Amino acid sequence: MSTVHFVRHAVFAVFAFLVALPVSAQQGPVGPFKDELFSRMTVLETADSGAYELIDYQEMRDINGRDREPERRVKDAYVSLGVRRYQANETLNLAGRKLDVTRVGQEANAAFSVIFIHGRGGDRRLGANDYSFGGNFNRLKNLVVASRSVYYAPSIRSFDEKGAADVANLIRHAFEQSAGRPVILACASMGGIICQHISRNGEAVQYLGGMALLGGPPDPGLATTPAVKNKLPIYFAHGSADSVYKANHQLGIFRQLRKSSYPTRFTMFQTGGHGTPIRMVDWRKLLNFILSSRSR
Repeated sequence: MSTVHFVRHAVFAVFAFLVALPVSAQQGPVGPFKDELFSRMTVLETADSGAYELIDYQEMRDINGRDREPERRVKDAYVSLGVRRYQANETLNLAGRKLDVTRVGQEANAAFSVIFIHGRGGDRRLGANDYSFGGNFNRLKNLVVASRSVYYAPSIRSFDEKGAADVANLIRHAFEQSAGRPVILACASMGGIICQHISRNGEAVQYLGGMALLGGPPDPGLATTPAVKNKLPIYFAHGSADSVYKANHQLGIFRQLRKSSYPTRFTMFQTGGHGTPIRMVDWRKLLNFILSSRSR
């Protein structure tokens, strides 16, 4: 435990040196990539001292106008396929259990690691698809590779204790491969159940640098978990019209954390549905918020 804390403090001291105190969540160690296409969103409303943002989302513009084939293939301008040179499908043997992952980026000594957990009916292909979800995963892959970091998209076999144990093992693997540098866990839709399990896993939390909850289920007990006690930065993104998990329920969790000046952000997409955060979240903004929060 003490070794983990020592390494983390050393790494975050480096980030503190590299990153000036941000005046916005966009600043940080992750540089721009196609920001003119992905980051220029209109903010309709802010609250909670800027920690909450309501974003203008319009289906006709942000799906039909962005995709060559709506919800299937984004226009070519939104992707850069050179990143595929750094991509591999692997089967990891972690704690005696096999886990299929797509890995993008360097296997060892990454500046940071990102792990994306898909929802029900998905597998590792969802988080590695360059053309679906408006090209947002292609952007994430390019941001990670340009930062000399690594991205894992695992296939989750079950959204229960066994599935969470696989992810906990992957978190530790990423932490050890990167010599203790930050590991960021992002959970989408039902994958949020995995984040709920991990937030209660005191050992796994020690290897984490932050969490992102993208259109996931609310966790009324989040404030009492080891993750929150450890002050892990948490980034929420949700569609205001999500019919699967109500936005107001997740917003209530966020505001509960904000009462104690907790390091958290909430991006709400006006009129957005259940899948909107996966398509529209600004990965550069998300990563820089978490990395900069942990460096302070």
